[in-house]
Amino acid sequence: MLAIFGGLTLLIAVYISLIRFDMFIHYLKAAIRNFRRNGVFSAIHVLGLAIGISAAMVIFLIVHFEFSFDRFEHDADRIYRVVLDARINGTEGHSAGVPAPLAGAIQREVTGIAAVIPVMQFQGDATATVSVGKGSKHQRIFKKQPGIIFTNQQYFDLLPFHWLAGSPGSSLKAPFTVVLTESRAKHYFPGLSPASILGREVSYNNMPVTVSGIVQDLNEHTVFKALEFISYPTIDKTGLRSRFMMDVWNDWMVYSGLYVKTRNGYAPKSVETQLKTLLQKYDPDANKDAAHTLSFRLQPLKDIHFDGRYQTVGYRTVKKSVLYGLSAIAVFLLLLGCINFINLSTAQAFRRAREIGIRKTMGSSKKNLVFQFLTETCLITLTATLVSVMLTPLLLSMFEDFIPPGLDVTLMRQPAMAVFLGFLVLAVSLLAGLYPAFVLSGFKPVRVLQTRFFARTVLADRAGLRKALTVSQFVIAQFFVIATVVVSKQINFSLHADMGFNPDAIINFDLPRDTVASHEKAFLTQIRSLPGVALASSGFFAPADEGVAFTNLSYNNGKETLTPNAQIRWGDPDYIRVYQLKLIAGRNVAPSDTVREFLVNQAYAHAIGFSQAADAVGKTLTWNGKQIPIVGILKDFHDQSMRAPISPVVFGGAIGATVHVKLEPDNAKGTLWKNTLASIGRDYRQFYPAETFKYRFLDETIAQFYQNEEQTAGLLAWATALAILISSLGLLGLVIYTTGLRTKEIGVRKVLGASVLQIISILSTDFIRLVLIAILIAVPAAWWATHQWLEGFAYRTALSWWVFLLSGSVMIFFALLTLSLQTVRAATANPVDSLRTE
Repeated sequence: MLAIFGGLTLLIAVYISLIRFDMFIHYLKAAIRNFRRNGVFSAIHVLGLAIGISAAMVIFLIVHFEFSFDRFEHDADRIYRVVLDARINGTEGHSAGVPAPLAGAIQREVTGIAAVIPVMQFQGDATATVSVGKGSKHQRIFKKQPGIIFTNQQYFDLLPFHWLAGSPGSSLKAPFTVVLTESRAKHYFPGLSPASILGREVSYNNMPVTVSGIVQDLNEHTVFKALEFISYPTIDKTGLRSRFMMDVWNDWMVYSGLYVKTRNGYAPKSVETQLKTLLQKYDPDANKDAAHTLSFRLQPLKDIHFDGRYQTVGYRTVKKSVLYGLSAIAVFLLLLGCINFINLSTAQAFRRAREIGIRKTMGSSKKNLVFQFLTETCLITLTATLVSVMLTPLLLSMFEDFIPPGLDVTLMRQPAMAVFLGFLVLAVSLLAGLYPAFVLSGFKPVRVLQTRFFARTVLADRAGLRKALTVSQFVIAQFFVIATVVVSKQINFSLHADMGFNPDAIINFDLPRDTVASHEKAFLTQIRSLPGVALASSGFFAPADEGVAFTNLSYNNGKETLTPNAQIRWGDPDYIRVYQLKLIAGRNVAPSDTVREFLVNQAYAHAIGFSQAADAVGKTLTWNGKQIPIVGILKDFHDQSMRAPISPVVFGGAIGATVHVKLEPDNAKGTLWKNTLASIGRDYRQFYPAETFKYRFLDETIAQFYQNEEQTAGLLAWATALAILISSLGLLGLVIYTTGLRTKEIGVRKVLGASVLQIISILSTDFIRLVLIAILIAVPAAWWATHQWLEGFAYRTALSWWVFLLSGSVMIFFALLTLSLQTVRAATANPVDSLRTE
């Protein structure tokens, strides 16, 4: 309610600054009387505006939240993330991970840098098993703790942490030290003060470190999500040095991040030029030709949250285009509500004509009348805003898929929402009320009072505007309908297209990596014997999975060495049978613990120069210094979403840490799968008692590929429903007004023998004509917009003619339904009643 109070206070302040307070009270009383006198039209005004304002409030919450990321750091305009742009065999790639030794090289050799902050995710995914009080009877174990990084003390110069214990200048200088956030410290050491936690030991995956500092949680919207900070020198004192490839320049990992803060006056381009020199010095082959290039770039801190090209482990990005699209939807819905108001207000002008004529005769100026009508509009807008507050929880549930994690809906009680809502109410009041106010206040008192036919003159003068506004409403609604159908059609196409393998009834789950060799075979044998299990395989990623796994391998044809950019998968021989991958030449891989044979897909065979893919069988590839023969050719399958073309893929025969289980068809009661999954979980805990059994259905994983598209479809569906509702309300108001104006005509026609159907046709024809014009205008615009959107998919549905026919039919149906609510009533009324009053 603070927002409403803020908006109301702002409006009153603006009005009082323009007119006297007693005049404002007078206008307000008159507005309330008029509001009550025209209950039906007032309700239509309120509901139309309330829907638009509610959508705007929810969208403001989302957009304001997303644009608030990383706006709190001091000197944020000088903070950059070092990212990598690459071209491998002509294919562009982008990475937030950079070679690990780059941080040290920048500190030693690059000028213009005030701070260098390496950020290395723990074990690659920033999770670890943490032990507190190890070796004592009070030992406590916390599994898969997230938010753990290796970094240096300059990290705390970058961010405004408040220190509760320890020193920012020395806490991370020594190896085997860690700084904890307050929340994590309370989690590990409940009941202890920050000062008493210093010096205590915490073990990460059996690596003991000492707590050297405690900081308050940031509680800000930021890319910096870590909760535990292990000193960077610790890496050099452990086996992590080789695992993190601290001396390797020609390879990098996504969890090896790097931030820099430039000195005042140093442009990013000058630093990027020095980074280019560093790369040439330490990795001379990085830019060997036009098809193989590598470069470092400084990405501004303010851009990280909005650039999805550089993915970071455990961090969510959002496209600015999505936020602009949301904002556009809010504007359109508000615009529809304002169009309703303008349309109905001008249509009702004749009802106010005599009132205006009398007011002007009694001495009211045009300025007084403008303020009178603007006050009425403000009253309706404020009423609509109160209704919006009640509708907002419902809309929040509707927009649930678009509510980003971390968004605090209590923002509605914060000053930002109060200011936004105040300006929104003011803007809507002016947009919706200014034109009708000038139209109504411009009536000539002599014309108004001397003729009873003034209403018809007003109607004729404003008919063109009302038609244009009505058409514009339905253009917007029709555009949303077409976009919704096309997006839904593409999602359906993507989910049901032949991917080249069968993802149905398959679950995947991971085994502890350090126990795969010792227990994997016995575990697989156990679950293969379970009722409900058709096949089980050990391997790596599924054919299409959440991530990508590129590998470096080459083929020498005697003239040149070819190194196409390829994805790698591996598994035992049952992997092919689990997914029903098709062998078109050669044979399956033989059982092996390590990769000794390769299958390649058609795309890879073509990439190394074989027009007939089968001719690649028997050839040898070089991989990790070993010569691996190609023993079979797989038919191409989709390894990513339909947005991407099919990649060259190699498949090696080897066991892995991921289990792939093909389930038998479920029974009618749905109990077979339930019992089978319970049995697999029981066996998993028997072999791996310290681990948690978590499985995922592959078809659900694939569906996640299109999560953004499904969210877009959901958003468009709600926008379409709201747009149709608002447009229909406006159409209903106009129909009520028109039928009321033509009451005598309808009565005469019925007396002369016109049927109910003929009356309905006469009343509806003009409105249906406007809807048809709107469809003709909307179709080209919607075709262009959806065509551009579909261009982002390598494999896409067709823009079929029936899409536009169906969408137009939907709009005509709702228009006819709206018209029928009033036209049928008017057409069936007793003509005696209408003619008696004349």
